[in-house]
Parts: sequence; C-alpha cells; structure tokens
Amino acid sequence: MRSSVPSRPFSRRLSRVAFGGAALALVATVSACATTAPAGSGAATASGVAAGGGGGKVIQVVAAENFWGSIATQLGGDRVKVTSVISNPDTDPHSYEPTAADARTVTGAQYVIVNGIGYDAWADKLLSTNPGTGRSELKVGDLVGVRPGGNPHRWYSPENVRQVIEKITADYKRIDPADAAYFDQQKQTFETQTLAPYNRLISDIKAKYAGTTIGASESIVTPLAEGLGLKMLTPESFLDAMSEGTDPTAADKALIDQQIKSKQIKIYVYNSQNSTPDVVAQAKLAKSEGIPVTTVTETLAPANATFQQWQTTQLQGIENALHQATGK
Repeated sequence: MRSSVPSRPFSRRLSRVAFGGAALALVATVSACATTAPAGSGAATASGVAAGGGGGKVIQVVAAENFWGSIATQLGGDRVKVTSVISNPDTDPHSYEPTAADARTVTGAQYVIVNGIGYDAWADKLLSTNPGTGRSELKVGDLVGVRPGGNPHRWYSPENVRQVIEKITADYKRIDPADAAYFDQQKQTFETQTLAPYNRLISDIKAKYAGTTIGASESIVTPLAEGLGLKMLTPESFLDAMSEGTDPTAADKALIDQQIKSKQIKIYVYNSQNSTPDVVAQAKLAKSEGIPVTTVTETLAPANATFQQWQTTQLQGIENALHQATGK
C-alpha cells in the first residue's frame, strides 16, 4: 500500500487527441507485414522473453494498455508476441498521443486489443486510419456491453476480466487453429493456477465484507467495489468528475466530508495516479478521522508487474483496510 501521493498526477481530460503528421504518414506507408515492435515496448512472453524461438506460428498482438497486454501475453505463451502501447505508469491512457512507432506496431499486428468506451479514443483512430488486412480486433467495451459514456474501467471488474480471458483465447484459436489445444491449456493454467490468489482474495473479501460502505476518489474503484460486494457511498457525480478531469461540485465535496466525519464510510480508496487537491484533502481527512486509506492505480504498477501481481497487491491493501476498520 502506498503511503504518499505521487507528484505526477494524470491529466484526466477526455479530449479528442490529434495525431502528429509523422504518425499519420507512417500509417499510410508502412507495409502491413511489419512485425518488429519498437524498443522499450515491452513485447514479451509470460517468461519475459520475446516469443518466436519455437519455430511455429507467432501471432503479433498489440494491446492499447498493459493491463490487457499482460493477460494477452500469459494466455498466448510462446505462440504470441505482445506489445503494449501504454506501459509507463506516468502515462495517462485518456490523453495519450500516439507516436510513429505506435503506428508502425499497429500496422504489423494481427490482433489488436483496445479498451474502448471512450477510454482510448486514440487507439480507435489508429485502427480506423489503418484498417489492415485480415486483422482481428477486440474492443472490450463492446464485448462486455458497456457503451460510450459508461464506466470504462472494465479491468477492475472481475466478471469482465473473465469475459476477456474467454474472448482472447477464442480469438487466438481462430487465428491459429493448429495451436488450439495449446491455447486451451494456457487458459486453464491461467484461470486455475495463475489467477488463484486473485480469485481467492475476491471471494474472501466478498464473503467477509459484503455490504460494507466505502468511499473513493474516482470511478475506477466502482467496478471493483461491485465485484467485491462493497457499497459505494461517494456520489457518482463526484467519481465521474474526477475521472473525466472536471471540477466536482461544492455540494458533492461537502457531502463526502460529512460522510467521512460521521464515519459513514469504513475505508477510503483513491487512485494514486490521479491525485488532485480535493482527493488529497479527502484522504487526509479520512486518516485524521481514523478511517483506513488504501490506494489503487490506473495501470500496472510497477510497470513490469503482471496483471495478477498488481491486482493481488491492491486487493490485499483493501482487505487489510477493511479488517482494520471492522475488526473482522
């Protein structure tokens, strides 16, 4: 659990991102057979070694964000090579501006995973500018049935994570049917062994703390709270304003202060990558009132963590805070 607020908060402006001329020119000119990922992109197998040494087919995969990229890497094993565009914890996926290297990487991809729901509109622009030939695409928002304007943070929903795992595996088998049995085995291992601590924590928290009231700094926490059976008291209008980079209302801020001072919430959870003065003040007030405070982050932290390492650490922080608050 982090004990301090990082000094480099995200921007949070959900504005339409314009492409630089170099990136657009490259999209138009790079051959669709390119497969080389840019340096530092993090393309690797689950073992951390670039795929391709086995002599068989290797699917070139691009994930807009590294939380989906980590899952795609582990499900594909040595039959895939995954490049995640957003891999730096200091980068805001909302307002990211693609580079020429990103355009080249997407051009060479056979399979692209984007979050959608307005979260990574820049990725949609890359795909529409460079439709490719025979490329498969997964938009998580479309898969889980969340339309633009809904909560985009679907990697914090345990149920949606399971849906993505199913879909990625099915897509890998369709793209490379000769390795279907291999992908089935990767999925089984990932779900039953690799994700076991993650699944166990979710189950334990839900069984022990379901219905416990919590407060949060933004809407990133909402899908996780729902998955854990916790009751979010923070007004949705405040959560959305913080996620979208707009100013919360004075009425919402006053209500949250009152919830903290009257101890209506048992714990307070904030996104440490998006700490505004309002969030810092709320976390400080919660601590002063004896309410446990814990953090989550937008993307993998540290950047070289796996999805399950990252999520398990955060779930342990939430579980510890709930135990401290309730004595259970």
